[in-house]
Parts: sequence; structure tokens; C-alpha cells
Amino acid sequence: MNPLKMQLLLIGTMAIWGLNISAVKVLTGYLDPLIVACLRMVLAAIVINLTLAWSRRPVRLLAITAGQWLRFIACGVLMVYANQILFTSGMQTASATNSSLIMALSPLVASILAALIFREALTGVRLLGIALGFGGVFTVVFSNAGAALAGASWGDAQIFAAMFTFVVGGMLIQNLARQFNALVISTFIYTIGAVLLSVHLYLSDSVEFSLEALLLPGLWPLALLVFTGIVATAICNMLWNRAIAELGVARTSVFQYWIPVFGVGFAMLLLGEPFTAWHLVGVAGILLGTYLGTRRPKPA
Repeated sequence: MNPLKMQLLLIGTMAIWGLNISAVKVLTGYLDPLIVACLRMVLAAIVINLTLAWSRRPVRLLAITAGQWLRFIACGVLMVYANQILFTSGMQTASATNSSLIMALSPLVASILAALIFREALTGVRLLGIALGFGGVFTVVFSNAGAALAGASWGDAQIFAAMFTFVVGGMLIQNLARQFNALVISTFIYTIGAVLLSVHLYLSDSVEFSLEALLLPGLWPLALLVFTGIVATAICNMLWNRAIAELGVARTSVFQYWIPVFGVGFAMLLLGEPFTAWHLVGVAGILLGTYLGTRRPKPA
């Protein structure tokens, strides 16, 4: 794909993901988080499988090695199953504003993991960026001392864990992209993740698994579910995985700088969430820290 076109599509994806944070926040007010996660991923898996069938791309299942299957399963567990349980549960108590800022750490975490896995040098500037980025998140999360030890802080921790599992899965996708098309990768990992979530929901004692529990209370939640499951998850993640295949996980993750811009904007516009001076300090720390932390050292 043309690099400029890919970059514009990635910025559009960040706008949709920013809006998706507010959409999931609203959905968790109607349905149990596990039901939200399961319905979203099942919808996404159906759309991605139909897209693969429409593309008529041949998939040779018998040619896939045991090691490759293990990586596909690991991606499905990290990027879909664990990510969605943590994300939807966290959105019950975390604000959409805080969630947007925490997710902005994705490029920084990807940079740290790339340094550990691919032995990239961690210079003084990059270490300063890491400190600033995480300091920005702590400023936002703990700015309200009264709520810091309450449920909201646990929700923030779950959002951070969800972001971390997504980044780790992206590292595995970069490896798989050397042997498989991005659409094939998306099909496998979202099918695996949707099946795991469905089994989890069926076996869960804490969630009433019945027709009444799955019926959506009105057209508005249904519209949100279609948006978050098909547009924000299926379509956007197919674009995201293709971008990782073409640009690499480190370069692709940099576009997540845009998530707090769109996420905070939509949270203020649609949910009426406040944007305080502490949020401004946190945004500055996260964006500056991410910029410094993801800079590649100049060749000697």
C-alpha cells in the first residue's frame, strides 16, 4: 500500500479507536463486561472470516507448523481473549479520559520490549522518555488521592494490562507476518480469541448466561455493538495488522500518539467527562516521554 495512504488510514483508525473507548464505556453500563467482550469479538471474527472467504486467498492449514500454531494461539490469547476481558472490565470503573491516556503508552511499551527482545540500545534520552511517559500516567491516575485506592484505580490498572497484552501480541504478529498475509493472521487470532471468550462466558458462574442476558436493551446499545464489533474491532484491526506487517510494530505503534487526542476529545464531547490541569500535565508527560522513548539512536 502507498505509505501516505497507510499513514492516513492509521490516523483514521486511531480516531475510531478513540471513539471506541467511549462506546465500550457506555456498553458496559448496559451489559456485563464479559458479555460485551464476547459479543464484540464474535462479531469481529465473523466479519474477518467473511472477508478472508471473499478474498479467495488460499489457506493451507496442513502446511502450518506446530510452532506457528503456538504463536497464533498466543496472539489470540493475548490480543483478543485477555485483552478484551481486561479492557471491558476496566472500562466499568476507569474513565474514558484516563483510559485514552493510559493507552497512549503503547508506543513506549513497544519501544521498551523491542529494546529487550531485539537488543536495541536504551540511551539516556530514551530512559528519560520512559520516566516521563510513565510519570504522566501516574500523574493522571493518582491526581485524585481520594479515588486512587478505590475502584477507579483498579480499572486503570486493568486498562494498562490490556494495553500491555495488545503490544506483546503485536510483537508476535511482526514475526508471523514474515510467513503469512495480514488478513490470514487476523482471521486466525480473532477466531481463536472469540472461541475462548465464548467458552469462558458459557462456563462462567458470575455471569447469567441466558437469552435474557444477551438481549440488548434498545437500538442504541445495538448500534454501539455493531460499531465497536465490526468497525472498531474487525475493520480497524485488519488495517492495524497489515500496518504491522508493512511498517513493523515499533513504527506502527507510534501512531497511537493520536489515541489520547481523539479519546479525550470524544470523552469530553459525548460523556461530559472533565479535563483538568492534571490531565494536561499527564498528556504532556506521556506525549513527550513517548517521543523521546521511541526515538531511534542516530548511527555513529
